[in-house]
Amino acid sequence: MNTVNAKSTQVTGEPVTGKLVNRKKNRLNQNEQWYAWLFISPMVMGYVLFLLIPIVGAFVMSFSNYSLLHESVFIGLDNYQKAFTQDPLFWASVGHTLYFSAGLIPLNLLLALGLAILLNRKLPGIGLFRTAIFTPVVTSIVVWAIVWKYIFATESGLINEILKLFNIEGPAWLFDFQLAMPVVIIVSVLKNVGLNMIIFLAALQEVPKLYYEAATIDGASKRKMFTSVTLPMISPSIFLALILTLIGSLKVFSQIQVMTDGGPGTSTYVLVYYIYQQAFKVFNFGYASAIAFILFFLVLGLTILQWNLRKRWVHHEE
Repeated sequence: MNTVNAKSTQVTGEPVTGKLVNRKKNRLNQNEQWYAWLFISPMVMGYVLFLLIPIVGAFVMSFSNYSLLHESVFIGLDNYQKAFTQDPLFWASVGHTLYFSAGLIPLNLLLALGLAILLNRKLPGIGLFRTAIFTPVVTSIVVWAIVWKYIFATESGLINEILKLFNIEGPAWLFDFQLAMPVVIIVSVLKNVGLNMIIFLAALQEVPKLYYEAATIDGASKRKMFTSVTLPMISPSIFLALILTLIGSLKVFSQIQVMTDGGPGTSTYVLVYYIYQQAFKVFNFGYASAIAFILFFLVLGLTILQWNLRKRWVHHEE
């Protein structure tokens, strides 16, 4: 009997008991995989039913004149051709979206970085100020927009009432072609600046103090330490905040809907608001789907551009 076991061990290269253990491990791994799929199945089903299938359906719909008012017909690229060559309001919406992004991104990042530097100190009650600045991030955007709509109201608005104290007649902020979009930009900056502030604050706290001590010994000024030590060290966090803010700015909708409703005229029409108008006001779902995918490729293109440019200014990236 011992001779047989020895031969089997020599032939296979491992004991029989080792085989049994490996088989049990394989069965255990298979059971763990089934358990894993069981636990994530609700999320996967939700993703497929409520995200993947609607996206595919919208993409197919973008090649038709699908509408609730008439029978849909496959029209190929006509919706995309109409957007690029026959619809001036589409290009106006693109311009307003880029205008909003160009105003929001630098204001948000600069204000967030300044606040993070100010709050990166061990002072009594500093946590209260951090919480107060971050609170608007978790506040409903609709509630936030409604409050600021009344603050910028022409009659009895808080801003104009303050101006009256100095004998200044306040403008109709949300009904002025030149002021409506800047007001929405300011409201959006105040709403989301806390998120980037937290990102920058965490990055600042991870900068090794040794670098500042070495810069001090070398006689570097505070400005030089900021540009040569602080900014390079937190550049990955700046890149992250830039990407998140860029994508969020291109998808702006709720502020526009609540505060200006696209007005005055069409001066605050942005792409998502225009998609909403085409889909749920005109019921032209095919054309709305085409614009939605144009927006998707715009976001994708700008994100890829930022990703490729990061190597020029993002330091110590692994």
